[in-house]
Amino acid sequence: MTTELTAPHPAAPAVAGHRWRWIALAVILTAEVMDLLDVLVTNLAGPAIRADLGGSPSVIQWIGAGYTLAMAVGLVTGGRLGDLYGRRRMFLVGVLGFTAASAACALAGSPGTLIAARVAQGLLGALLLPQGLGLIKEMFPPEQLAAAFGAFGPVMGISAVGGPILAGWLVDADLAGTGWRAIFLINVPLGLLAALGAARFLPASRPGHATRLDLPGVALLSVAVFLLVHPLVQGRELGWPLWSFAMLAGAVVVLAVFARYEQRRQRAGRDPLVVPALFRRRAFTGGLVAGLAFFTALAGFSLVFSLYLQLGLGWSPLRAGLAGVPQALGMVAAFVIAGAGLAQRLGRRLIHLGLGVVLAGVAGMLLTLTLAGADVTPWRMTPALLAVGFGMGLVMAPFFDIVLSGVEEAETGSASGTLTAVQQLGGALGVALLGTVFFDGLTDSVSHAVRVTLLAELGLLLVTVAGAFLLPRRAREGAGGGH
Repeated sequence: MTTELTAPHPAAPAVAGHRWRWIALAVILTAEVMDLLDVLVTNLAGPAIRADLGGSPSVIQWIGAGYTLAMAVGLVTGGRLGDLYGRRRMFLVGVLGFTAASAACALAGSPGTLIAARVAQGLLGALLLPQGLGLIKEMFPPEQLAAAFGAFGPVMGISAVGGPILAGWLVDADLAGTGWRAIFLINVPLGLLAALGAARFLPASRPGHATRLDLPGVALLSVAVFLLVHPLVQGRELGWPLWSFAMLAGAVVVLAVFARYEQRRQRAGRDPLVVPALFRRRAFTGGLVAGLAFFTALAGFSLVFSLYLQLGLGWSPLRAGLAGVPQALGMVAAFVIAGAGLAQRLGRRLIHLGLGVVLAGVAGMLLTLTLAGADVTPWRMTPALLAVGFGMGLVMAPFFDIVLSGVEEAETGSASGTLTAVQQLGGALGVALLGTVFFDGLTDSVSHAVRVTLLAELGLLLVTVAGAFLLPRRAREGAGGGH
């Protein structure tokens, strides 16, 4: 799921706006919903998928991590491809490819085939999503932009609440014997509808000026994140062999090579994938640390909560999906409250306030599960889940604006793309890291596994608290210097 709504290279909108702009907005929102659902539903359906296709517990992790890793790498260049070849054209390629990859997921007969299809989904989603944000700025006159972007909140909120319920119902209902495959098949009519709408209602903008793609940089970054995530997922199952630690060390080496390459590319007068000067700004580096830790914690909590309910308590996918509704409602409520002016008034303090609420919620969940044991009910978990969701929403609402206010205006595009990619990378690390902690704890018991994982969750949140102190005190118009 991508929450940052900054288009790095917006075209100047016509004064009157595009004739079919509101219908076109509905098409773009349909694509956003497809992405959000594919992030949410696979956590819930993971146990059912593994039960059907077989494989080790790491299959559940790779189903989520493969998607988010591919999207994290692809998002860095997805927007630039739209600038080079036209946004409507790239939107159509993305949505049709995403639909085909969804069908491939539904037809997968082995874990490897499904994971490969999920990687394809992530890459095509990374091509699809940035085009919608650029098209909105292109289609709408300035006075309607706030209303257009404001439509994302309710639609994403409804999807966040309804997505897991729908996924649980589809898996339990086993429509025409499809089982878990229905969660991917539902993308086929949605995708085809979005493609038809895009061909008819999106403006056929001409390709504009865009920087050249930094393909060597993308390749180096892809290798680095693979070297980081692969041993975290597979190392536990194989007893942490020497190669797993060698890969982790190799990730550090490749990242260093990537940094040197980006510096040389910029000195040569070519556009780097990531502007090196960003890492000299306290606000940006603090945002990277805080963002990576926070989004790792967010994704990991979602996965482990679903695994605990289904593998530990034996709940059905539908019951597990319903149990997570309080967290989604809390997050939606926080976005509404923060959008009503709280984010502007409190600035960075809202992030720390939200983190305090999340910490209380996770601690409350740990206490609830410890005291209740196998007798835990959805109602007993509701207060803690509401706190977790509400706190996470308070953190996310101002986060991107505050981080971006600490960079120069010319660096905003690169910083925005990097932060959005870090959000996706955090999702992959959450599945890999906290999923590994959970499965490792299963050698003792499920209750032990979930307690150890929640303690790791608390540690990640404390890292986020520390990193947030490096951020500017509040968001502001334009970009400033380092803070």
